Amino acid sequence: MIEKLLIANRGEIALRILRACRELRIKTVAVHSTADRDLKHVRLADEAVCIGPASSALSYLNIPAIISAAELTHSTAIHPGYGFLSENANFAEQVENSGFIFIGPRAETIRMMGDKIKAIETMKAAGVPTIPGSDGPLTDDEARNFKIAKKIGYPVIIKASGGGGGRGMRVVHEEKDLIKSIQMTQAEAKAAFANGIVYMEKFLQKPRHIEVQVLGDGEGHAVHLGERDCSMQRRHQKVLEEAPAPGITPKQREKIGKLCVKACEEMKYRGAGTFEFLYEDKHFYFIEMNTRVQVEHPVTEMITGIDIVKEQLRIAAGKQLSIKQKDVQIKGHAMECRINAEDPKTFIPCPGKVQIYHAPGGPGVRVDSHLYSGYTVPPNYDSMIGKIITYARSREAAIARMENALMETVVDGIKTNIPLHEKILKDAGFRKGSTSIHYLESFIMKQDEPKKP
Repeated sequence: MIEKLLIANRGEIALRILRACRELRIKTVAVHSTADRDLKHVRLADEAVCIGPASSALSYLNIPAIISAAELTHSTAIHPGYGFLSENANFAEQVENSGFIFIGPRAETIRMMGDKIKAIETMKAAGVPTIPGSDGPLTDDEARNFKIAKKIGYPVIIKASGGGGGRGMRVVHEEKDLIKSIQMTQAEAKAAFANGIVYMEKFLQKPRHIEVQVLGDGEGHAVHLGERDCSMQRRHQKVLEEAPAPGITPKQREKIGKLCVKACEEMKYRGAGTFEFLYEDKHFYFIEMNTRVQVEHPVTEMITGIDIVKEQLRIAAGKQLSIKQKDVQIKGHAMECRINAEDPKTFIPCPGKVQIYHAPGGPGVRVDSHLYSGYTVPPNYDSMIGKIITYARSREAAIARMENALMETVVDGIKTNIPLHEKILKDAGFRKGSTSIHYLESFIMKQDEPKKP
């Protein structure tokens, strides 16, 4: 097994990784910026190394500093968590070339899945359903681009091949706007991702965001752990997730799960990964694969009883998957609310000192958070400060438990988005289930409308 692991991340995911390591008797090293000296996992780790100032570019994205810290502490492996360098193929390559184990897929897999066009080609070859599109990069041939759009049918969406996180996308509703939109997206993609390649797809009107969790051993064996619904989004950022996805039948789950497993087996995928789909009119359409652990992995853990982070560590250590597909049993329902340090109405980040923090409890309640009373949330990073997860036999019961959990939670000293979550859970449309990715933004707009006298 891995003897000592360096956690190349911060916040709740760093603490989550540390806890998994402790259960497996793996020693831990926490690297941190000057702004993060007081993080909970930094205090709990066996060793801690400061790798730079508050700026992410000079600390958590500083590859030489992270690898130097691993060498200094005689670590044997590096876990990137999510965000930061987790899907950086060059980082994975440098980690392994330096003699350390990278907790994640091989660099070539990350590189292939990071290129949206190559990813789609790979999925098509494996039989995974994809959105009708240009089947490759768009060129400067305007006549060809018009022909492609006409064949697909408007509206279409122009996407950056190297994009992600909701950036590098533009919807085109009419033919007259096509060429200008392509040129603008190319320019934005080149500036944001140093890659001006774009492609075209059919723009689905009211899709849901459904994703399938997979694990692969890197030797051609893989399993899927069912699906999650991540449709409650604001500006392409997930706010609330649940598993299993409402309305998805066991037959649909088995069919799409098998296709994802087949793709993993053909790629010899190593570690945890997520196939992301848009789902509309009972059809799945692949959009991308995330080659890392997801923020929302706890809901899958709750309904399957499988520890995804531990599986990542075992796989990286060269062990076989501890489970076979027949062992994966989906039971009950789980829900996750992302708790952000932000104004619940304006969504402006609200860093500052947490005077009092009290986590919720009770049956079926899990809290993944690095908060504690007296901790100061820095202004330098993402505003997410934790996740509240509830589990119950039914979706309705999981919602009820979440309402109780949110009501019990105390974060005094800073603003959080808990009031928004409370409103979402009371909404009749959400409670019915199967809402589209546009639902939450529409819901927020209605909340902001002045009340009629």
